Amino acid sequence: VQLVESGGGSVRAGGSLRLSCAGSGYTYSRPCGGWFRQAVGKEREKVADIDRDGTTRYRDSVKGRFTISQNSARNTVYLQMYSLQPEDTAMYYCAASTSSCRPSDFGYWGQGTQVTVS
Repeated sequence: VQLVESGGGSVRAGGSLRLSCAGSGYTYSRPCGGWFRQAVGKEREKVADIDRDGTTRYRDSVKGRFTISQNSARNTVYLQMYSLQPEDTAMYYCAASTSSCRPSDFGYWGQGTQVTVS
């Protein structure tokens, strides 16, 4: 299984970025895809996830600003981020689960893409 993120970068507060995660090597029946982030000195946290039916969940701090989506083939997951704030600065990782959307069930990870908001 391989997950490759793209789309990170540096933006000013209030700006937008769109992250993409292209997956390969696993079956179509991926139950859940998600985005996590880890800021320097902090623990990794789940930002959003999307299950096979398209149901989405977000952490409270990004609700209304971030949107997670997936393509029809369900092998690419996106994270559209609006109104970015300095506290959104972190390394963002996409992840895939072959069981549920519980954080502990995400067993496949991308290499990460840096998002910096100033």
